[in-house]
Amino acid sequence: MNSSVKRSASIVLAFLMVAMAAILLSSSEATGSPAFDVATLFKAKCAACHGADGSGNTVMGKKLKVRDLRSADVQGQSDAQLTAVISKGKGKMPPYEKSLNQQQVQELVAFIRKLAG
Repeated sequence: MNSSVKRSASIVLAFLMVAMAAILLSSSEATGSPAFDVATLFKAKCAACHGADGSGNTVMGKKLKVRDLRSADVQGQSDAQLTAVISKGKGKMPPYEKSLNQQQVQELVAFIRKLAG
């Protein structure tokens, strides 16, 4: 396989993993199952682009030129600003206000803060 085909396959695989995680998350919310812990929530909603460590060093993250969540630029934003980005989306980042409740968004903001540590 040439590198272009491998890259396309990696992007498709990453997208499918995110889609499956979203389906699993939404189905557990609909059935009243216990909520995901914040690390699992971050993995399901954010890690495909931002990486498990928040660096953005993923195939999709590089393609979309996502920001390093550990950076001074991101960490310098207020909790309200990060909440707005997660809820409303920004640029190529989709909004999550319909799939995450306020508590989940707040937990993600706190988790993002810990990534810089």
